[in-house]
Amino acid sequence: MLNPLDKSNLHQMLLDSPDQFRVGFEIAKNISVPGKFRAIEMSGMGGSALPGNLFRIYLNDLFRHDKPHEQPLAIYQNRSYNLPPEAYHDCLNLICSYSGNTEEPVASFEEALKNNLPCIALSAGGKVEEIAIAHGVPHVKLPVPYENFQPRVGTGYFFGALFQILVNQKLVRDTTAELLKSVDGIKKALPRLEEQAKVLAQKLVGKTPVIYATTKYKSVAMVWKIKINENAKTPAFWNFFPELNHNETVGFTNPQGKFFIIMLRDLDTHPQILKRFEVTAQLMRNKGVEVEILDMEGENVFTKIFMSILLGDFTSYYLALAYGVDPTPVDMVEELKQMLQ
Repeated sequence: MLNPLDKSNLHQMLLDSPDQFRVGFEIAKNISVPGKFRAIEMSGMGGSALPGNLFRIYLNDLFRHDKPHEQPLAIYQNRSYNLPPEAYHDCLNLICSYSGNTEEPVASFEEALKNNLPCIALSAGGKVEEIAIAHGVPHVKLPVPYENFQPRVGTGYFFGALFQILVNQKLVRDTTAELLKSVDGIKKALPRLEEQAKVLAQKLVGKTPVIYATTKYKSVAMVWKIKINENAKTPAFWNFFPELNHNETVGFTNPQGKFFIIMLRDLDTHPQILKRFEVTAQLMRNKGVEVEILDMEGENVFTKIFMSILLGDFTSYYLALAYGVDPTPVDMVEELKQMLQ
């Protein structure tokens, strides 16, 4: 039954999200540009940039296994108005804006076109689509399956489309069949992940979540933080091992609030990192800070990423309900955009 707080039915969007990968592959199946590239630059903000972070984890793992002794495709991300220097050199520029109107990637798109840089655009419409059509740039039309659909919920569409583009450009091996098999496993785990999230969300009520992960999965911790911000409308923070032990740990000598640390532990990591999880948790508990260590589930990198993301999605969703807020709107973002005009 739909919760009355959830006016846009974000709950159903989360349940449907694993099916987005197949759609993403399909909508980009004929998208490519001439040329050979040594790098890709993904220009996007907010929910339209999240897929790029997760995409990098998967691609780096794929290259490590497929071509361990070769120079891999360089993967860059641009979260500003101007293109960085690497976008100009043997680089395919991927312009990512779900709405198509986000001003930073629009500005980057215009800069790329002004300098005759190879581009592919991804959006559900807006200025990005208009510019792409006007300049003959290939454009991936992203779906809007629900009214008030939020970019942060469309990661699978973006991920699938981005990967299919690289397959089309012959920049990566085609693993779409393997990924879809993994998606089936993720879908089966949904009920269990949702129940786990309900319990975790109750523990977070009235506290400030802090999400930690390993270096490899640091972007997963960042996505958890962002989902808590946007869904539950509450502050959250993130960091990663071992870097956090060299600075942030000291900050808990004198904690100035009620923190709850969630550690996303990948058991397939350096043994000394695993030791750091346990030792850091004990140090935090000694300071009165609650800590929960969650082992990342999944038989491969892809499933570890997206099962963990779904757990974070459901946790932030149920935390929103516990706070009595609609998880979908991001009113402060919209207010800020109006003030910037």
